[in-house]
Amino acid sequence: MRTEQETVVAAAHGEPHGGGLGARLNWLRAGVLGADDGIVSVAGIVVGMAAATTNSAAIVAAGVAGLAAGAVSMALGEYVSVSTQRDSERAVLAVERRELAEMPEQELAELAAIYQGKGLSPATAWRVAEELTENDAFTAHAEAELGIDPTALTNPWHAALSSALSFTLGALLPLLAILSPAAIRVPATVGAVLLALGLTGALGARLGGAPVGRATIRVLLGGALAMATTYAVGHLVGITI
Repeated sequence: MRTEQETVVAAAHGEPHGGGLGARLNWLRAGVLGADDGIVSVAGIVVGMAAATTNSAAIVAAGVAGLAAGAVSMALGEYVSVSTQRDSERAVLAVERRELAEMPEQELAELAAIYQGKGLSPATAWRVAEELTENDAFTAHAEAELGIDPTALTNPWHAALSSALSFTLGALLPLLAILSPAAIRVPATVGAVLLALGLTGALGARLGGAPVGRATIRVLLGGALAMATTYAVGHLVGITI
């Protein structure tokens, strides 16, 4: 059973290390998903090209083009998404700052009500609100009311670079595997890709707290379907041309 002091600390700041660990896991999970995208996207391109032609230079060129296009697309998409989120967070933080300046008493009462709603007694909730307000009113209100840490807003450039890097690292695997001898390049690439997808799928599921087996099978089936589809299309195009 928690003491009153432990309850106050938990209500005011959340469980120890929870926020920081959650943020790190989210970043790592995003990196795993970005690598999965790179693996599947470029694997589909090179397998499809290998079905259409035996020209190694053409296959590699298509794979490199797919890697570059995918990395840029991932970076731009992440930059726009995070920039939009950051702009929204800044807007609501500006409103909160203005409200603190214009009606501090009402904001103090609101903060106390939040902690009372978390299970603290009215007297304890009021004391927590007063002490947090004296220390850093803006941060206290931003975290309690909005769920935002104003000192740790996500940097869109960091997000864009991370997405591009994770996609590139994933894409390198099928690009290297397709350099195998012509007789085995497709099965070698498919095998390498499915192994990598199985590992990243299991890791992503574990990081997200999802059932590992189900998530891994889902990723494997998706990757296999993508490669089978592009191989069939490449084969038909190769025959037609």
